Amino acid sequence: MNSLFTEVQISEAAIVEAAHALRGRAVRMLEELVAHPSLLGHEQGAQDFMAATFADLGLRVHQFEIDEQKIRRHPGYSPSIVPYQGRTNVVGVHQPGSPQKGRSRIFNGHIDVVPTGATVLWTHPPFQPVIEGDRLYGRGSADMKAGIAAYTMAFAALQSLGLEPASPVYFQSVVEEECTGNGALACLVEGYRADAAIIPEPLGGVMTCQMGVLWFALEVLGKPVHASVAQTGVGAIDFSLYLFSELKKLEQRWNEPAHRYRSYAHHAHPINFNLGKIEGGEWASSVPSACRSDIRIGFYPDMNVAQAKAEVEAALASAYAAHPAHESLSYKLIYEGFQADGFDLDLNSPIVTELSKCYQDIVGEPLQPGAFTGTTDAKFFNIYGQTPAVCYGPTGSSIHGIDEWVSIDSLMQVTAVLAVFMARWCGVNRTG
Repeated sequence: MNSLFTEVQISEAAIVEAAHALRGRAVRMLEELVAHPSLLGHEQGAQDFMAATFADLGLRVHQFEIDEQKIRRHPGYSPSIVPYQGRTNVVGVHQPGSPQKGRSRIFNGHIDVVPTGATVLWTHPPFQPVIEGDRLYGRGSADMKAGIAAYTMAFAALQSLGLEPASPVYFQSVVEEECTGNGALACLVEGYRADAAIIPEPLGGVMTCQMGVLWFALEVLGKPVHASVAQTGVGAIDFSLYLFSELKKLEQRWNEPAHRYRSYAHHAHPINFNLGKIEGGEWASSVPSACRSDIRIGFYPDMNVAQAKAEVEAALASAYAAHPAHESLSYKLIYEGFQADGFDLDLNSPIVTELSKCYQDIVGEPLQPGAFTGTTDAKFFNIYGQTPAVCYGPTGSSIHGIDEWVSIDSLMQVTAVLAVFMARWCGVNRTG
């Protein structure tokens, strides 16, 4: 056990007990967060709630809009989709009294959630939290409002024992993790740094490696004609689907064992190209003249955004040239949303080894390292912030799907682990 911690003469078992005693409070907080439909561009109600929550804990609250002109110059910037006016990040800042000791810490979580999809498929309305047994249902419950509740309650657990972290701790609730990551990037540009960071994403185990992710749109123009002579034209929707099918050949090639990055060697299907949205056509009796496809691709950590773009552009150019009617067709590639590199954190990094030891001591089993086939805000800390970062959070299911849920037991287990780990990593002081 860390000597910075034992100086206070309180047992880790007491911290675990204090964390679990907050179960009702943690569930109420999570229910409140889920009830806020914090979709892209509509995060502010939930962020105002977080600002009030941080203030009630005695944290200094720093609430600020993203300055796109400042972050645009940063290599981690991704082209934005909606304006930032009226949408804030919220940071709860803990500065310890004396003596200050231990190491500093960032806890980061995103408040934004993805669209619900067809609500008719949900058992309950997606922004109406419902508890059934150990599960709390609702959009954003697992991804990742339970993680925000966990790090908040971890701090509250220490407070309930008359303790505070003996080094600075920054609790970040950020916007736009689901499409650009510019919220976390803005915190970095604001100057937030620490000795390590934890993001309580619901990924299972401790996530130390993640893919790069690239978003782009394909805008195509076809050859429209009357539907009665459709065979003489080329529909823009058909042409879009053709181009995407050719891109899928690149996905297949990257998934081949010979092309895999080492951390994904045994993964069933690490690389995924997803046609997430398509809009096109004008009239049932007209061959479509225009179509837009929004596409997301993953790529390995040993590639970068520029390399991924080059391969995509080459594949599209080859597909276009091979199309028999290409002289009557055109396409335009538009980059917006994620332009995100991946990373692979050293498993011997102290944030990995010490968090794993803490989990083992409390839970009684190993914390397994994992490689994620998506992206998280951990990239900004690891690549640009000189702040080693991992993801470790509550478990759930149907993330980005229907009837998303999180395990309440796992929420409380993570709360206990984070509380003890905060005490070990930062040291603790008595308050009052």
